[in-house]
Amino acid sequence: MALDNRAVSWWREDGDDLVLTLYVQPGAKRTEIQGRYDGALKVRLAAPPVDGKANQALLRFLADTFGVGLRAVTLEQGQSNRHKIVRIAAPTKRPDREWL
Repeated sequence: MALDNRAVSWWREDGDDLVLTLYVQPGAKRTEIQGRYDGALKVRLAAPPVDGKANQALLRFLADTFGVGLRAVTLEQGQSNRHKIVRIAAPTKRPDREWL
């Protein structure tokens, strides 16, 4: 059963894919989901915001979290911004349903 994503602004399903709107805080003590922030899901990253390290850490974290390979996670918007849109192709795990 699909969730009603009209009430949740930080995610949407697009066919088999999941599209997430994220607010990323690099340079944190640890990498974790922090909750909601400004219409997005807040993710704290232990990686620094230098030379794309935070973006790579984000993609690896999401791939592990959603049970997909790294190639299945695409940064669609926000390469140099804290606000990002990420697409996850056919996730095998759906922990986002617990984050509502």
